[in-house]
Amino acid sequence: MNSFFRRITGVWVLIALAFSAMAQQQLPQWALGPFIRPAGVNPVIVPDTQTLFFDPMSRKNLAWEAGDVFNPAAVVRSNKIYVLYRAEDRSGMGIGKRTSRLGLAESHNGIAMKKSPVPVFYPAEDNQKDNEWPGGCEDPRIAVTAEGLYVMLYTQWNRKVARLAVATSRDLVNWTKHGPAFAKAYDGKFKDMFCKSGSVVTKLEKGKQVITRINGKYMMYWGERFMNIATSDDLVNWAPTLDKEGKLDMIVKPRNGHFDSDLTECGPPALVTDKGILLLYNGKNKGNKDRDTNYTANTYAAGQVLFDLKDPSKVISRLDQPFFVPTEPFEKSGQYPAGTVFIEGLVYFKNKWFLYYGCADSRVGVAVFDPHTR
Repeated sequence: MNSFFRRITGVWVLIALAFSAMAQQQLPQWALGPFIRPAGVNPVIVPDTQTLFFDPMSRKNLAWEAGDVFNPAAVVRSNKIYVLYRAEDRSGMGIGKRTSRLGLAESHNGIAMKKSPVPVFYPAEDNQKDNEWPGGCEDPRIAVTAEGLYVMLYTQWNRKVARLAVATSRDLVNWTKHGPAFAKAYDGKFKDMFCKSGSVVTKLEKGKQVITRINGKYMMYWGERFMNIATSDDLVNWAPTLDKEGKLDMIVKPRNGHFDSDLTECGPPALVTDKGILLLYNGKNKGNKDRDTNYTANTYAAGQVLFDLKDPSKVISRLDQPFFVPTEPFEKSGQYPAGTVFIEGLVYFKNKWFLYYGCADSRVGVAVFDPHTR
């Protein structure tokens, strides 16, 4: 009987691998991938109950990453990959009920990680504490200018309103908080709007991924339930684009019957390619009859969409099926057992693309795309 089940299991594994390979072969030329999980290395960052940090808000020593670690940003510096990841303590129970801080890890090969023992970004007695306490600092995306200024878009969570905010740094350790990204736009019209997920547009210059201007301005795609555009002259103050009625110009929305039927949330920094502006994003499947029945209800999987370079609000093409889905046990267990691969970090390193993602809101994983093998 055991032998029979082993044979059946082996057949299903082969079918799954074949299906995966088929899906990868069907990626259009404009898309990035396939992204492959390196064998035996994931997850690359896990919680740690031993690392302590003196929290300036509670005035206590805390195990700041004892709960869960997930949703990482990534950038290349000094021939290493640096990953900023969201870490939750154990101050509460349930999603959104703990305090989040950002940890920093470095890697010479993109896989083996050396973590800093203390967080590098967190709520403190500063001018942003009303926006960041007690929920914390969440879900970073990070990009760098050609001059070496690191720009981070992250979520401020005070357990009342989530706000997309900006911080900058020269060394990834010492940060300047600039506050909500939309605070000054349109006389503060969107200052207190629930908003998340800013993906600044970048391009490859001599093998280095740097922030670039589009039509004379810095630009980012942003949003969780939908996608929108915002522009900036200084990378700190951002203005959302509006439609003719003065409302947010929602350029990408969820699609019933697809993996992104519930939401479309921007992922890592967008990338200018010879085909247009490429954005990798997170799609959530609905839990009802309008979901994509090929995937588990409420699953988070990753998609790609291509925008016109001259008209960045115009969609040229969009994947109907996700290019990256939860398959591993650590991607389907933890805080979000419905299954989550939540992409936020994408870097070009040693002629390969490294994609960093959150696993079920509990771990950090990596997948790699080698363009020479496509």
